Amino acid sequence: MPDGVDFNAIGEIDEINIDLGWVISARRQTTYDHSCWNLDVVDLQPALAEDKLVVEYSAHPAAKLHVGSAVYDLSEMSGGVTEILPAHRPVKVKVVDKASRTPVGVRIHFHGAAGEYLPPKGYHRKVNRTWFEDNYGEFVNGMNQYAYIRGECIVDLPLGIVYIEISRGYEVTPIRESFDVGADTDEVTFELDRVLDWRGRGWVTADTHVHFLTPSTAVLEGEAEDVNVVNLLASQWGELFTNVSDFDGRTTHSNTLAGNDGEFLARVGTENRMQVLGHISLLGYSGEMIHPLCSGGLSESALGDFQEVTMADWAQRCIDQNGLVVMPHAPNPQCERVADVVLDLVHAIEFMSFNRRDAQLGPTAVADWYRFQNMGYHLPLTGGSDKMSAASQLGGLRTYTQLGDLELTYENWMAATKAGNTFVTVGPLVEMHVDGTAPGGRIKLSETGGTLTVEWRVESVQVPIDAVEVVVGGRTVSEERFDKAMAASGTTEISVSDSSWVAVRVRGRISVELNDDIAAHTSAVQLLCGDKTVYRQEDAVEMLRQIEGAMAYIDTIAARPDADRFRKMQLTLESAYNRMHQRMHNEGVYHDHTPVHNHGHEH
Repeated sequence: MPDGVDFNAIGEIDEINIDLGWVISARRQTTYDHSCWNLDVVDLQPALAEDKLVVEYSAHPAAKLHVGSAVYDLSEMSGGVTEILPAHRPVKVKVVDKASRTPVGVRIHFHGAAGEYLPPKGYHRKVNRTWFEDNYGEFVNGMNQYAYIRGECIVDLPLGIVYIEISRGYEVTPIRESFDVGADTDEVTFELDRVLDWRGRGWVTADTHVHFLTPSTAVLEGEAEDVNVVNLLASQWGELFTNVSDFDGRTTHSNTLAGNDGEFLARVGTENRMQVLGHISLLGYSGEMIHPLCSGGLSESALGDFQEVTMADWAQRCIDQNGLVVMPHAPNPQCERVADVVLDLVHAIEFMSFNRRDAQLGPTAVADWYRFQNMGYHLPLTGGSDKMSAASQLGGLRTYTQLGDLELTYENWMAATKAGNTFVTVGPLVEMHVDGTAPGGRIKLSETGGTLTVEWRVESVQVPIDAVEVVVGGRTVSEERFDKAMAASGTTEISVSDSSWVAVRVRGRISVELNDDIAAHTSAVQLLCGDKTVYRQEDAVEMLRQIEGAMAYIDTIAARPDADRFRKMQLTLESAYNRMHQRMHNEGVYHDHTPVHNHGHEH
C-alpha cells in the first residue's frame, strides 16, 4: 500500500483507478499460514494484512494502475506489485460419500496461494454478511467464505496449488487440504467419511429457528450441514414481511438428491414477535397462518400498532392447529415467557447461537432452563441458529431428537421432540440414561428417595471434550475432566431425597478465545419422590415477579387496544399469576406483591 492510502471501514480502498480497464475489487489481503492448513484447529482463520491489497481487474496489458498518488505499470509488475495467477481453469469438483459413492450436499471453500477466495460459479466474490442481505446458500465464518453445493460445482481456479475445505455437520470428518491444478485438470473428486452414525441409532437433527431462506435453499443448507429438519419461520419486521408467501400450512419440502431422498426436510412456520412481551416460534402447524405476526408496535410490528394479543393466545392457536410451540433464544425477550410456561402452552425451550465461533450455549440460557426444571416444568431442549444473515450458520447450534424406529417425517419429528429425548450441541454428541430412562422420562421413587445410576456417552468429530458433568437440580454432582478427548463414557451414582431432575452437560470450546465453554446439554429426566412436587422457592418467587412484570406492562405502558381485547390480555396473564400464586400458597410460601395487583391482604 502506498503512503497516504488507507482501508475504509469494510476493508476496501476508494482511491483506486485504472486507465485502460476496470477495477473489479480492491480489498485487504487475507493471509493463511498454510503449514496449519489441516484439521488440528476447529476454526482456522486467516490474518488480515496491515498494508497489502489484492486488486482484481480487467485491463489492457499496457494499463496503469493508480492507487492514491502512486502509479503502477501493470506490464512490468514492479514497485511492490506481485502478480496473482488468474483463475481461468474451469474445474468440476465433486463430493461423494465414501461408503455409498453418492453425491452429498456440503459446505465448501476454495482459496489460492495468495489467500484469494475462489467462489464456485454462481456464487459471490464477496458475501455480504449483514442482516437480510446475501441469503443465497452461502456462509461467512469470520474471514472465511463458503458456498453450499449439491454434490458438485464448477469453479474457476488458478494453475498450481489450491486450498480447499469441505464440511458436512458433526458426524463427518471434514476435509482441509490442498490439491494441484494443471492445464489439463478437468475434474476432481473428494470423499467424505461419516465416522459417527447417530442417525443410524435413531437420532435426527434439527434447527428450530431459521429466517429469510427460500424453502429449497433451506433444504440445501440443511443437507450440507447434516441437519435433517429445518424450520423456516415467516415473520414481520415493521413493514417488511418475510417468507409469508412460502407458508401454506401443509407442505414439507424435501430434497431429491440420489442417496439422500427424504432425509432432509424444511417446513415453514412462523415466529410471532413483540418487543416487550417476547417472541414465540410456532412450528409445523396446519391451516391458516396465525396472525398478527407481530404486535405492540416498534420494533417488531408496524409503527402505531396496538398491543392486541398475548403470546399465550398465539401458542394456544398453534396447539389447536397441531403445531409445536417453542420458546426461542432463551432467555430473551423475557417478559411473558414464564406466564406461558406456567399455563402449559410451551412444548420446548430453545437455546440459540447465531454462529458457534462467537457463542456456544449461553450460561444465562442454561440458567433460565434450569429454573423451569426446578419448578417441575419438564420442558425439553431444542437448538436453533435464528439465522438472519450469511454470517449465521444454519444448525451451528442444533437439536438432536431421538426418533427411535419411527420413519423420518416432519410430524414424527414434532411428536418425538415433544416426548423430550433431545440434546443440543455445537459439536459433541451426548446420550444419557438414568436407571435406563432417557431424557423426557420420569422416574417414580419412594417418599424417601433412593440411589440411581446415571450412564452417559459422548462422541465428537472435531470439538474436543474438556469435561462431562452430571447436573441434579441445577447443581453439579459429578465432573470428569479430559485432555482434548474425542470420545468418553461413564457412570455416576446419585442419591436423591426430594423430587428433582438430572441432565448431563458437556464442556468444550470451538475456540480458545471463547468465554463460553458449554458445548452440549441433554434434556432432563425428572425424579419424583412419592407425592413431593419439584419445587424451589427462590425460583418460584422469581417466576412470579416476571409474570407481575408482564401484567404491569399491559396495564401501564402497552399501546391499549379496544376494551375487549385489553381485558382478554389481562385475564390471560392473571390466570398464569393466579396459578403460580396458588402453587406458592400450597407450598406455604410467603411473598410480596407489586402495587399493580395487590390482593389487599398479607401472606
